[in-house]
Amino acid sequence: MVDFKIVVPARHGSSRLPGKPLLEIAGKPMIAHVCARALEAGAEVFLATDDARIAAAVSDMPVTAVMTREDHASGTERIAEVAEKLGWADATLVVNLQGDEPLMRPELIRQLAEALAAEPTAQVATLAAPIEDPSDVFDPHAVKVVLDRHGHALYFSRAPIPWHRASFGQTDRAAAADYPWLRHIGIYAYTAGFLRRYVGWPPSTLEAVEALEQLRILWQGERIRVVPIDSVPHPGVDTEADLKRVANIMAGSDDSSHSRPIDHLMTDQ
Repeated sequence: MVDFKIVVPARHGSSRLPGKPLLEIAGKPMIAHVCARALEAGAEVFLATDDARIAAAVSDMPVTAVMTREDHASGTERIAEVAEKLGWADATLVVNLQGDEPLMRPELIRQLAEALAAEPTAQVATLAAPIEDPSDVFDPHAVKVVLDRHGHALYFSRAPIPWHRASFGQTDRAAAADYPWLRHIGIYAYTAGFLRRYVGWPPSTLEAVEALEQLRILWQGERIRVVPIDSVPHPGVDTEADLKRVANIMAGSDDSSHSRPIDHLMTDQ
């Protein structure tokens, strides 16, 4: 069995939904649901936060809360601070489960960690799922990824990649059915050693243009292992509408399991 840690980064000052981790879903703060999913994956769970109220919300759970700085630009940076504070060895496997993913399937978390543990040439791994709705190929909120023959990411983009020359030249821009389009799912696993390198890198031109932080990794020449899964997971929470949707799913009154209107990427909540 692969030994790994899960860190849930959660800050109070969300740009789209302030106080998001403490918003209630089914009678509990959202952050408690997220930590419950993490615990179900069978790993040691840490909460990385800048707010004592968020830490208090999981005080009755077997979760280690670590107070972090307020000025982190991403969840990855916040997790890197945790790795340094706790002195994790470079080979330690860490999964970043964003604090607004209360419906992430625990088996996907473990699958991601296991894939990275078995990967000899990359120290970062993430997920991707088939695009089922052809319109998502052209949706900039649905981040696409293309892979090499070894399953490593060649590029991530908000644009339709690869460009299907025979189909996309038509006026209806219909997505061709003969290509397996992949949508990136913003959950990551990495080694603590990678995190130490990552925080020393400046933002890249590519990530600034696409607003995709994972492009910094490719810009630096590092590999990202992309783990294919069968379908897009349940949606995360970025807006009030997302919050209602997740509450309905938990109540069993909504079957929007494949709706992910905004890709979470690596941003801090």
